[in-house]
Amino acid sequence: MWKAAVGWCGAALACAAGGAAAEPPAPARQLELARLVRQDCGSCHGLTLQGGLGPPLTAAALRGKSAEYLRLTILHGRPGTPMPPWRALLTESEAAWIAEQLLKGLTEPGSGPRGNRDDRQRRG
Repeated sequence: MWKAAVGWCGAALACAAGGAAAEPPAPARQLELARLVRQDCGSCHGLTLQGGLGPPLTAAALRGKSAEYLRLTILHGRPGTPMPPWRALLTESEAAWIAEQLLKGLTEPGSGPRGNRDDRQRRG
């Protein structure tokens, strides 16, 4: 158990050091990441991110959590839970960008505060 904790702390420190000054993803990649969150993360956290198998990922639900905490959760998952690690598919800066967007209330870039264009069309 102790070795696992030391390994996790080492990984967390290495990630923190490597991700501090990263550039945000390009606008086209931001759109892909926003859709990834809505579709892939939404399969557990609810398609509107209001919760499901996993907890809600709304700005209100994440209040009090740091961007660093969320970034590490995205990259390394949550051991003992269904939350998988995404480090094989996301870079440090992409995970940091997702964390920041979740804390702000994720919307697709260019779509405004009410969600993506498809959502707005359905609502009228």
